[in-house]
Amino acid sequence: MPRWRKWLFSTVALVVSGVIAWVAYVNLGPAPISADRLAFEEKPGNTMSVTINATRDDPSRPGVCIVRVRDKSGAESGRKEVLIPAGENHSRQITLVYSTDRPVTADVFGCTYDVPAYLSSS
Repeated sequence: MPRWRKWLFSTVALVVSGVIAWVAYVNLGPAPISADRLAFEEKPGNTMSVTINATRDDPSRPGVCIVRVRDKSGAESGRKEVLIPAGENHSRQITLVYSTDRPVTADVFGCTYDVPAYLSSS
């Protein structure tokens, strides 16, 4: 095998490896905005109070997190979009989520910086 083919193969392998590493980092790396459920408490009328702590990499941008509640069977029985206003890196929010059945637990489905116009604070 000629020497130039070895170099060509090595260079192509290195470039492909770099592209694979970059794609993995973008898709599997830390989310720019995320939230953890801190507490939940059942309230009267198939309602649950949910406390979340949102963390983001850009505190100047507002975000939105989807919080959901589940019934006894584990099925989602209610969800709500919670506005995370611009401010600190960490933001604690408390919200009430209404449920179609008696809620037994709550969780955060996910967060994004793509705030819908109807939820915007401006």
